[in-house]
Amino acid sequence: MYLSPKLISHVVLLCTLAFITCPARAVIVEWRPVDPADLALKAPRVDKEAGAEAIFWEVWVMDELQGSDTHTVLTHYVRLKIFNDRGREAYSTIDIPTVGKVQIRDVAGRTIKPDGTILELKKDAVFERTLVKAGGLKINAKSFAMPGVEPGAIIEYRYREYRDNQLSQYMRLPFQRDIPIQKVTYHIKPLNVPWLPWGMRTMSLHCNPTPFTRDRDGYFTTSLNDAPAIVEEPHMPPHDEVQGWMLIYYAPDKKLTPENYWKDYGRETYKAYKDSMKVGGDVRKIANGILNGAANDDEKLRRIYQYCQTKIKNVQHDVITAEERADTKQNKRPADTLSQEVGTGFDIDMAFAALASAAGFDARMTRLADRGDHFFNAAIVDSYFMRGFNVAVRVDDKWRFFDPASTYIPYGMLRWQEEGQKTLVSDNKEPEFVDTPMTGPEKSVAKRSGVFHLDEEGTLEGDVKLMYTGHQAVGRRNSIESDSAEQRLENIREEAKSRMSTAEVTDVKVENAGDAEKPLTYSFHIKVPGYAQRTGKRLFLQPSFFEFNTAPMFPNATRKYPVYFHYAWSEEDSVQVKLPDGYEFDHPDIPGGFNLGGAGQYSAKAQITSDKRLLYTRQLTFGAKASLLFPAEVYPQLKKIFDAIHESDTHTLTLKQQAGATR
Repeated sequence: MYLSPKLISHVVLLCTLAFITCPARAVIVEWRPVDPADLALKAPRVDKEAGAEAIFWEVWVMDELQGSDTHTVLTHYVRLKIFNDRGREAYSTIDIPTVGKVQIRDVAGRTIKPDGTILELKKDAVFERTLVKAGGLKINAKSFAMPGVEPGAIIEYRYREYRDNQLSQYMRLPFQRDIPIQKVTYHIKPLNVPWLPWGMRTMSLHCNPTPFTRDRDGYFTTSLNDAPAIVEEPHMPPHDEVQGWMLIYYAPDKKLTPENYWKDYGRETYKAYKDSMKVGGDVRKIANGILNGAANDDEKLRRIYQYCQTKIKNVQHDVITAEERADTKQNKRPADTLSQEVGTGFDIDMAFAALASAAGFDARMTRLADRGDHFFNAAIVDSYFMRGFNVAVRVDDKWRFFDPASTYIPYGMLRWQEEGQKTLVSDNKEPEFVDTPMTGPEKSVAKRSGVFHLDEEGTLEGDVKLMYTGHQAVGRRNSIESDSAEQRLENIREEAKSRMSTAEVTDVKVENAGDAEKPLTYSFHIKVPGYAQRTGKRLFLQPSFFEFNTAPMFPNATRKYPVYFHYAWSEEDSVQVKLPDGYEFDHPDIPGGFNLGGAGQYSAKAQITSDKRLLYTRQLTFGAKASLLFPAEVYPQLKKIFDAIHESDTHTLTLKQQAGATR
């Protein structure tokens, strides 16, 4: 098993710390006097439209030892000013999210009313609650309702965040949060012991805090003034691409240029992973069986890929029993993984690399970033930002990239987070950066069809089929992986009812949930009373059934951040509606289609058959030529395009009762 230099340093650090038994002490924070000017403040300073603003947000970060165990303790002290009822509603209850094993302790708070009266937060007012529950994921929070909050008041609270059995190794500290802050301050106390070979380092991104100054008790302090709030916008880049933050970590100072750093790292990676791809007799035997009769290089790689993806259970994704997990031994080489047919994602990728090598290909480990987390910048010389790994295979003098460990990624694709990225292909002499390809919209398709009957009361009833491929399918497959059959069916019912509250969904089926090479398919029967609105002798029908009651993609008139789509996609809709007897269309019209520049196209068409059926088709393609990231300056044009699509999607047709027809 390969340990990166950083991981080795962390292990060494933990081992040396085991000899230290004297615990450090977390900082003690007392309430500070309130400045009368802050109590009298009538308007926010950072954002004039804000309903509340933080006067300060101060955090003490300390790595400490308790016996042989390491801990990180973050002590927060926050003071907020409430300006109006919006601020009162937003911050009367404070939620402190807890992730993983992080513990929130020592919560205290108080409200200072405009007349100076102080109301203390009672201990029994602090409670646990679940903020979000989606796809089996729970986000818990320590919550408390502040007493007597009103416009003009100041509220302040403090708490400690305990992270057991870890240090501040690659910890991200935000300078921006969901509220404007007049001053953010961090006091950081690195671990300082004779056995620790390296000091703590920091890296600030998207902001310019003050230089660190030495404080008392071994702390170092930095601050940032007038930090605007992070605003949630549809299809925005990752938070850490648009907000100011700081990374703290322990590491040596190599003083290398980016070019030399990445070359060194690429060489180290090649040497470290070479044995993990080792080809032995057992691997060759399996490879020969897989490749028997393969006609060309592409077919060989496809067979190897599908073998590794389907025959080897990924313990990090596949649902396996506790007994299977207990019986699984650590794989030391690809032959072990192929023999057990169970392994980690790393094991599966290494088995693929070994089989490809046995087939005569040049296979390498490659490292890359996750653009769902941040956008890679080679000028930042730290491998922390390239934690992903895939396998590069040389075919026709070009590198192709594979990740069979990602259970639901079809052959020839990578996770969307790893497409269109600089990836470092390892080599003993000359490692190189290569761009991973972007999957086109034709590979990630939502194909939706419905055959319906509309009655004279406006009830629509019929059968629906939804088929998803590529990235459109991956997220859905991941979300339902651990769901029971009944949960999957209930989710489909709830999704339909979220747009059509009167919908009755029956006969639900899910197909190909675990097969990445086939479309993920949902089918069901649906009945929607009141789908078409009736007024007198007319019915108003929206033919775009699959866009019924959807909101505009971009509801806001202005935009702060760039627009960022994760991947290119296509939508293909087909709707048939048998009209009620005695009704006909009153001058039917459909807005039609338009070109979306180089990014894609949209079309909507309708026709009436001789047997009184409405045939409606809709096609949307977006993200062609890797058009996924748009600066905020072009938002008005982009919004105009998607508003026009939404207008077409929500267009209604009028049916009128024919003369002489009776209900």
